[in-house]
This record gives sequence, structure tokens and C-alpha cells, in this order.
Amino acid sequence: MVSSNFYQLPPLLVPGDTVKAIAPSGALKETAALEAGLNIWRSHEYKVKFGLNYNKRFGYLAGDDNIRRQALQDAWQDPECQAILCIRGGYGGARLLENWQWDLPSIKPKWIIGFSDVTALLWSLATVKIASLHAPVLTTLAQEPQWSQERMFNYLQTGKLDPLQGKTWQGGTASGILLPANLTVATHLLKTPLQPSFDGVILVLEDVTEYPYRIDRMLTQWRLMGAFARVKGIALGRFSRCEPYPGSNSWTVEEVLRDRFTDLNIPIVADLPFGHDGANAALPVGQKVTLDGDSGKLMFDE
Repeated sequence: MVSSNFYQLPPLLVPGDTVKAIAPSGALKETAALEAGLNIWRSHEYKVKFGLNYNKRFGYLAGDDNIRRQALQDAWQDPECQAILCIRGGYGGARLLENWQWDLPSIKPKWIIGFSDVTALLWSLATVKIASLHAPVLTTLAQEPQWSQERMFNYLQTGKLDPLQGKTWQGGTASGILLPANLTVATHLLKTPLQPSFDGVILVLEDVTEYPYRIDRMLTQWRLMGAFARVKGIALGRFSRCEPYPGSNSWTVEEVLRDRFTDLNIPIVADLPFGHDGANAALPVGQKVTLDGDSGKLMFDE
């Protein structure tokens, strides 16, 4: 077991390990993209099994809450499974986590890998101080540039990551625990049992298809709740397809983000290469990091 000062890290992966693909949120639509993602994992010599709900449908969900919950539980408890690969995002992850408890310490932790709606699972694990990986889901993996794919596999096998370069919005340097999230999903988890502690975190946010005023509304909620009070730094990825409504008299999403963040007097780095609609660099939840607001770098401590 790899050790961490704050979070427990699951064992590193070894080619030949068995991993399991589940759909905790939306129903599968991108079958060709799924096969392409599976081929990438197999090309790295991993054995991929499917969870029992991977191709189920219940409205917009990948099966009802019970079957999605059972798929997660089966994968988590499977002694042969070393990592859980989320097939896609969409919506529904938080639903299966009602009254959910992770079987600890009787079950050895394993990696859960995904982003977007998978934020709910990653944050739930964070409440019990288990690390996970904010990274491409199976149906987006093949769209990643080669460096991003290799970054994910390298981290899972070595525990090491190169720094990410962004743009400075506010200077200063802060060290803390990395907490990545999709902003919309995270906002709906605030003050629920799925919200981890924000004490001493470097908060890492991205989003997609939200008008700027909606981003403003969500961040204003965070501010009114005092959610940023103990956050030590903010790192921003891509806010894609978040343009104003055509013809509206609106701020841009960048103007909204600057307005809501830059009076917090903490380091802020933007335009980091993660999120939807482009390179989605792997970000380990629970990793000790340093955010350098002067150089625009997010650095991962060993």
C-alpha cells in the first residue's frame, strides 16, 4: 500500500491486473467510443471485465439506482478487481450514493477513475480519505492526446506526475490537498454527506454547457455558504461551451470567474489542460500539491 500524509492511496496498478468497467451515471450511448477506450486499456495489458449494468437503461440512467449501486458494490468488493473504470458521466452518480457506505477497512481500496458526474463518487471517497483519480472515462479516453493517455497510465503505475502549466490570475504559492470537481455536480453536493472537508484544499474546477450567469449563480452560492473560507488555492480547467446566450448582454465566463474568485486573496491559476472538450489531464484526488500562482504551475508532491 502506498502511503500518503492525508489520504490512503490504493495500490499501484501492474500490467496484467484486472479492472472493471461500470456505468454509475448515464446510460451508454457511445458504443464505438467505449470499444476504443477498452482497446486502449487492453493495449496496456490490462484485463477489462464489465460490471453487470454496463449496457442497462432506465430512462436516462444506466439502470435503476439499485442495479447501479449493486454494480459499484460488486466491483468494490471483487478481490480480483484493482480499479473501477467509469464508462461515462451524464447524470445519476449521486443517486446511487444515498445511504451508501464504503466497506472499510474490510475491503482494500481500489482506484475509481472518471470525471464530470463521477465527481459524486470521487468526493464520496474523499469523505473517508481514500484517493481516486479525476481522469477520462472510458468513452472519452480515445479522444485524449497521447501525452494525456500516457500521463494517466504512468500515474496509476508509478504514482508520479509532471507539473501542469496554466495562466496566472492571482499570485502567491499554496500547498494543500488536491480536490478536483465538476462545478455543477459539486455545487449540488454542498452540505450533503458527499461533501468532503475543504480544510486546506487546492480546489480544482471545470464545467461544460453552462451559461455564464449560471456559473455566477453557483459560485455565489459557494460564497454565501462560506465554502471558500478554508480553501488555500484555486486551479481552473476548461469551461467549455459556456458562452453567453446569443444576443444577451452578458459577461463572458472568464469575466464571471475572475469576478467571483479574485477577491479571495489566494493563488489562482486558470487554463489548465483538463475538463471536457479537450485534453483532460489526470488529477489525483487527495494528492499533496503546490499551486504556484506566480509561475502558473500546479505541481504534484511525491
